[in-house]
Amino acid sequence: MEGLFVSNHPLIRHKVALLRDIQTEPKKFRELIREIAILLAYEATSDLGLSPVTVTTPMGQADGTILAEKIGLVPILRAGLGMVEGIWEMMPGAEVWHLGVYRDEKTLRPVQYYNKLPVAPTVQVCLVLDPMLATGGSAVACIDILKRWGARRIKFVGIIAAPEGVAALHEAHPDVPIHIAVLDSHLNEIGYIVPGLGDAGDRQFGTG
Repeated sequence: MEGLFVSNHPLIRHKVALLRDIQTEPKKFRELIREIAILLAYEATSDLGLSPVTVTTPMGQADGTILAEKIGLVPILRAGLGMVEGIWEMMPGAEVWHLGVYRDEKTLRPVQYYNKLPVAPTVQVCLVLDPMLATGGSAVACIDILKRWGARRIKFVGIIAAPEGVAALHEAHPDVPIHIAVLDSHLNEIGYIVPGLGDAGDRQFGTG
């Protein structure tokens, strides 16, 4: 599918296997989420714009480049929070804006409950962060909000996705690239990814 980027990086594949393991405890789970997010963001930001710059080294002057675009990190609460820290370390100038969207367990539809976006966009590129792309409802709702806000360039960065979620997101927002670590088999009858890893929020915060 055009616009879908599934990583084949050995480090990501290794860490996803550990992340899935039911024996992985919350502390280790959070560490893996953080590490995988860094690696995925590295791949997802490979086309960011650059500006030339000249810097002074101890031995003279050197020509280089710096990021020309302001980045916004938009974690979908609460599971997306675990992906922020590592990416923020790589891009400390990024802004972080929180959107709270939960999935109604009966209807499987997204419900917005929190929005801390400023009045107008202050960034050029938004990275929407959510470890799981299941039905796609939360990601679609989040991107709907960002586009109404005025965001012009948006990318989705997740870890595990179901084909149903990828299809729903691509249908609603074909202009939004989808960067994930792995594409799983399907959703079960209650909207969980199979084989997946269970509930990413519960496993991060020890509430499962």
